[in-house]
Parts: sequence; structure tokens; C-alpha cells
Amino acid sequence: MIIKSVVIIAFILIIISLGSALFHLVKHKTEEQSEKTVKALTFRITLSILLFIFVFIAVATGIFKPHGLGVKMQAKKPAISEQLK
Repeated sequence: MIIKSVVIIAFILIIISLGSALFHLVKHKTEEQSEKTVKALTFRITLSILLFIFVFIAVATGIFKPHGLGVKMQAKKPAISEQLK
């Protein structure tokens, strides 16, 4: 449950950062606001990379187990010779 909470909070922070960058990009055209846009986008990229690394480590160590469509696609299929019997 903690893992899911961390992922949800990270996604919310990514969306907020993206919205902040969009606001600074559209609303203000000064040099100072351009720097704020760059900082917001840099923060978003950094947070996205950290989230990816966090999820990768959680799946690799078995803390977080994926389920759904991806798992069904990776399930072992019986050999062709077994299907013919």
C-alpha cells in the first residue's frame, strides 16, 4: 500500500510541475519566468526518472508484483506438441 501511495503522490507532483511550467510559459514572457519554466520542467524530468527507477527496483526485488494484461501475455504457453494431443 505504501508503494502505491508513493507512486500516486509522484504522479500528482509530476502533473503539478507540468502545469506550473505551462503557466509560466504561457502567462509570462520575461527572462525570469523562462527560468522558472526550465526549473519546473527539470524538476518534472528528474521526478519522472526517479519514479521509473523506484518502480523498476520495486518490481525487480519483488516488493511490487505487476498484474493484469502484461502478466497474462508473459504466461507460459503449452508447447505445440502438447496442444496436438
